[in-house]
Amino acid sequence: MNFSIIIVAISALWVASEISLARLKRAGKADRQLDRSTLRILWITIFISVNSGVFLGLQHVGHFGGGSAIPPIAGVALIIAGLAVRWYAILSLRHQFTVDVAITKDHHLVKEGIYRSIRHPSYAGSLLSFLGLGLCFSSYLSIVVVFVPICCAFLYRMRIEERALAGAFGDEYSQYRTSTKRLIPGIF
Repeated sequence: MNFSIIIVAISALWVASEISLARLKRAGKADRQLDRSTLRILWITIFISVNSGVFLGLQHVGHFGGGSAIPPIAGVALIIAGLAVRWYAILSLRHQFTVDVAITKDHHLVKEGIYRSIRHPSYAGSLLSFLGLGLCFSSYLSIVVVFVPICCAFLYRMRIEERALAGAFGDEYSQYRTSTKRLIPGIF
């Protein structure tokens, strides 16, 4: 079975959803100063990493799996699972979600649902999807080139976001941090 069409179709939907979010869910100008250019850094990192990883994957550099369909199937499953986690997190935040690191008017700390276990489920979902994208090419190098730089950019963004939340919510956020993990329930 040719997974290229499936990967391209899912990737196109993924990119379209992210572009829509970027256009529709921007913070107000006054709030963007909290972002410290993390959105720009993230987009640049994603653009370079994904293009490089896809190129290496298509060149079969670092190829593994001997032509097995298992890595691409697992990759597509991870992309879909990651998108589901990301969108569940976004929809849980409702009007508070912005693509910029921002504290919105009438902002409150969400600690229910998926936010009961992890503080950054939207980022966890994205990272899961990027890991899946790298895996789709059955290439160790593609996985590393796609996932590692993007993960580093998200970790930087999380640090900035957590500072903003700590500044806005003080002790409430400190207590929340002690009862949750950043990305992986019970682990990290």
